[in-house]
Amino acid sequence: MSSRYAPREWLPHERPTFPGSPSTPLHPVRRRIQFAIVGVVVALTGGLSNALVTANLLNLQGTLGAYAWEMAWLPAAYVMTNVSANLLLVKFRQQYGLRLFTEIFLVLYALIAFAHLFVNDLGSAIAVRAAHGLVGAALSTLGLYYMIQAFPARMRLKAVVIGLGMSQLALPLARIFSTELLQYGEWRGLYLFELGLAIVALACVLVLKLPPSDRSKVFEKLDFLTFSLFAGGAACLAAVLSLGRYLWWTENPWLGVTLAMAIVLLISSVAIEHYRKNPLINTRWLASGTMMRLALSIVLIRIVLSEQSIGAVGFMQNLGLNNDELHTMYAWVLVGCVAGVAISALTIRPQHTGQHLMFAVLLIATGAFMDAHSSNLTRPEQMYFSQFLLAFGSTFFIGPAMISGIGAILSQPGNLISFVVLFGMTQNMGGLLGSALLGTFQVVREKFHASQLAEHITLLDPQVAARVQGTAAGYAHTLGDPVLRSAQGMRAMGATVTREANVLAYNDVFLAVAWLAIFTLLWIYADLWWRRLNPPAPAPAPPSPSPSPPADANHEHSRQHSSRCRTGHPPGRAPPAPPAGPERIRTAGPVGWAWCFTSWQLPP
Repeated sequence: MSSRYAPREWLPHERPTFPGSPSTPLHPVRRRIQFAIVGVVVALTGGLSNALVTANLLNLQGTLGAYAWEMAWLPAAYVMTNVSANLLLVKFRQQYGLRLFTEIFLVLYALIAFAHLFVNDLGSAIAVRAAHGLVGAALSTLGLYYMIQAFPARMRLKAVVIGLGMSQLALPLARIFSTELLQYGEWRGLYLFELGLAIVALACVLVLKLPPSDRSKVFEKLDFLTFSLFAGGAACLAAVLSLGRYLWWTENPWLGVTLAMAIVLLISSVAIEHYRKNPLINTRWLASGTMMRLALSIVLIRIVLSEQSIGAVGFMQNLGLNNDELHTMYAWVLVGCVAGVAISALTIRPQHTGQHLMFAVLLIATGAFMDAHSSNLTRPEQMYFSQFLLAFGSTFFIGPAMISGIGAILSQPGNLISFVVLFGMTQNMGGLLGSALLGTFQVVREKFHASQLAEHITLLDPQVAARVQGTAAGYAHTLGDPVLRSAQGMRAMGATVTREANVLAYNDVFLAVAWLAIFTLLWIYADLWWRRLNPPAPAPAPPSPSPSPPADANHEHSRQHSSRCRTGHPPGRAPPAPPAGPERIRTAGPVGWAWCFTSWQLPP
C-alpha cells in the first residue's frame, strides 16, 4: 500500500469517527470559536445556494421570460444532482483527503456562482443550478465537520444537531432579505451576493483548515456504474415530482415515460449493489426493519413540513401578498428555526430521539390545525404562532433523525455511504413528494369547491344580482356601456369565487397535513413500542483465551456443555435476566393525540 494510504497513529481522543471524517484533536477555546464561525458561514453558504432561487421564483420568472412550469426546473435541477452526489463524495473524502475535498469543491462553488452572472436564458440557468446541487452537497457536509471541531467530545451530539440545523436557516433568511438584493441589481443582485458569500467561505476554509484524516483506496470500477444508474434514476424521479403538478400527471405522456425510466434505473442500481462483494450501497442493511421504519418516519415528517412552503406561503400569495409584506412572518419563522436548533441541541439524548421526533410532529400538527380555520380576511399576523410552531418542529426533528441512524453505523462504519444516501434521499425526495402531494391536493380541492360555489352563483339570486350591480357601478366612470359594466361585474364575481375556492382548498390542505401529522405521531409511537418489546440482541463478547482443560476434566466439561445446551446458561447459575429494553415510553403520544384533537374542535 502507498505511504499516503498508510494509517496514522492517533491518540484515543483524536481518532476519526468515520472513514473520511476529520480527526478530533484538542483545540483551545479561541480555535473552537473560529471553527464554529467558519461552520456557520459554510453551512449558510451551501443552504443559500438553493434558498435564494426558491424564495424568488416568481421574480425570476419575469426576468427569464418563462412559464411557471419551466421555472420549476430550477429547484428540480438542484435536487436532481444533490440527492445522488454523496454516493461519490463520501469515497472522494476517504481516498483523496479532506483538504483536497474542501479546496476543490469550494473553488468550484465560487466559479459556478460567478457563472450565474452570465446566465441569460432558462437553459443555462438550469445547467448552473444542477452544478450547484453537486457542490451544495459537499458544503453541507463541510459545515457539519467544522461545527464538530468547535465542541469537545462530550458535546459532539450537540454539534451534530447545530451543524445540521444551520443549513435549515437559509430559506427563511433568503425570504427576509432577498427582496432588497433584487432591488439592487435584479436577479444579478442575488448571484452577486452568492458569489461574495462563496468567496468569504473559501477564504475561511483556506485560513482555518480541518485536521487531517485517514485515507484509503476505496474507489472501484463498479462504483461509477452504480452512480450513473442511481443518479439517472433519482434525476428522473425528481423531475416527475417537481413538474407533475404543473403539467398535470395524466396530461403529458413524457411524465409517465420518465417515471418508468426512474424505476428501471433505480432497480438496476439496487440489483448491482445487492450482489456485489464490496457494495457501495448496502441494500440488505437498508432493507432492515430499523432502517425502513426510520426512512418512513423521516419521509412522513418531510411531507407534513411542506405545509410551510406549499400551504402558508401559497395561501398568502393567493390573497395577493408578496415577500415584502411577509417579512415579519418570515422573521417569526426564523426565530422558530433557531429556537428548534437550540432546544434540540440542549435536550438531545441518543436514547430519546424517538420522543424528540414525536414532539416535533406534535408541534407541526398543532400549527396545521390552527391554520385550518383561515379565511379571506386572514393575514400574516394570524399565522405568526402557527408558523413559529412549524418552523420549530422543522429544525427540532432533523438532528435526532440523523443521530438515530448514526448509532446503527458506529459499529459498522462501512454502512456510512448507505446511511448518507438514505438520509439524503428521504430529505430531498420527501420534500419533493410533500410538495407534489399537497400541491396536487390543493388543485383538486380548489376545482371541487369552485364547482360547488358556482352552482349558487346565478343572477336569479337577489344577493348575487345586487353584488354584481354594485361592482358594475364602480366602473361607471370608465365604461359607458351598461352591458360592458355588467360583464365586468360578472368577471369580478368569478374572481371572488376562485379566491374563495382557493381559501377553502388551502384549509383542506392544512387539515390534511394535521391528520397526516397525527398518523406520523402514532407511527413513531408504535415504532418505539415495537423496539421496546423487541430489543436488539446484545453483541456477543469476544472469546477470551483459556488454557486447555486437563484430561480428567473432560467428562465434567462434557456434562456442563450438555447442560448449557439444554438450559441456555451455565449449570449452577441462575439464568441471566432478559436484556433491558429502552426507557419506558412516556404518554406523550396519547396526550398529543388528545391535544391535537381538542385544538381541531375549537371554533375558528
